[in-house]
Amino acid sequence: MMQISDSYNQRNSLFNAMNRFIGAVNNMDQTVMVPSLLRDVPLDEEEEVKTISPIRTASNGSAAYFQDGDMYNYYVLLKSIRNDIEWGVLQADDRRKEKMGVTALDISRIESDDDDLEKQFHYHLTGLHTVLSKLTRKANTLTNRYNQEIGIRGCGL
Repeated sequence: MMQISDSYNQRNSLFNAMNRFIGAVNNMDQTVMVPSLLRDVPLDEEEEVKTISPIRTASNGSAAYFQDGDMYNYYVLLKSIRNDIEWGVLQADDRRKEKMGVTALDISRIESDDDDLEKQFHYHLTGLHTVLSKLTRKANTLTNRYNQEIGIRGCGL
């Protein structure tokens, strides 16, 4: 009985969620041989491509533009997030703080808010797990849609 419970808990661990996401993105990366074919193709068949808007700073410091529903931009975003998970986000975080004008005083004020670290940890852990699950589904959807677009049926997850 204990093994079943432990197995269920392990399946829902953050480590396993990150591994599922990284595996889905690696599968997507290996499947998508010509990423440029993803341009202007909506991720969901019934969705039309919406307007372009800046969403985040890319890991190299340049602005990343995201076209809602565009498979190419999802592809780039998912790979960028995978790289942040695998290699860390410290450098990108430092650049973001510089652009936002965050000072040492602001950082010390934020870091001194230790009132309920366990509550904060669980809040962010839950959020991270939820986001990783959604991103994993997006990577799997993109892989399957790419296979549909190039005419390969029955491939993917």
